[in-house]
Amino acid sequence: MHRIVARTQLSPNVTRLDVEAPRIAQIRQPGQFVIVRRAERAERIPLTIADGDPVAGTISLVVQSVGKSTRELVALKAGDEIRDISGPLGMPTELIARGRALCVGGGVGTAVVHPIAQGLHRNGVSVVSVIGGRSKEWVIFEQELKRLGEVVVCTDDGSYCRKGFVTDAAKELLAAGGIDIVYAVGPVPMMRAVANLTKPFGVHTIVSLNPVMVDGTGMCGGCRVEIDGETKFACVDGPEFDGHKVNFDLLADRLSTYRTQEQEAAARCGDECRIGLKH
Repeated sequence: MHRIVARTQLSPNVTRLDVEAPRIAQIRQPGQFVIVRRAERAERIPLTIADGDPVAGTISLVVQSVGKSTRELVALKAGDEIRDISGPLGMPTELIARGRALCVGGGVGTAVVHPIAQGLHRNGVSVVSVIGGRSKEWVIFEQELKRLGEVVVCTDDGSYCRKGFVTDAAKELLAAGGIDIVYAVGPVPMMRAVANLTKPFGVHTIVSLNPVMVDGTGMCGGCRVEIDGETKFACVDGPEFDGHKVNFDLLADRLSTYRTQEQEAAARCGDECRIGLKH
């Protein structure tokens, strides 16, 4: 069992859970994730390790509540326990050792960008992060990223900082030159747009993919993606890949496979998990 030591509401549907997991906290690396199971018969949920404290023995999980299982997970409070946390899983991020990196985070993807920026900062790399949300209340991890380098914040409605999309700010930074690599994490359309944007500039671009995932060992095949015409498994070969080689059309199609079942499960979600979103 893994005790929740802190629960923080980051945006209307994004929650941070700081959880006891000492062995994972000691060895986790940027880009890696865990698979969480709230209770004995609960669904297995893959979550990126957004931060960690090896001294305290805790890891930080950032959960976007979009369906039944994630709603039930974020309904837990400090002092409650999570049944299973398996990891760290996946390949660590390909971090450059020098130069200037551009990290682009959209929505909850900003939490995934955070450990990447941490790793780059430790290497002495200059980091500039472009993050965005629909409005001010949807912007997350701004202060954490400011401790690691320059941060440009974009909001769709202009309610906070710069009005527009993260791709607009990213394009300006790329045009100014001096960017050696780009890391982009967010919704599939955003990652596709960033990859299309960086290609003419010839800047290597890494994206973190979020296909359907079950076991996290490559056995079920649910997380298969197409990279440069070859089938890869995001849980063991990724979750990060060269954005210029990803078949985004196939990824988007596979992400919608169980949409009807997910919507039906969310509709049946009991009052207890809805109440949990208000804490």
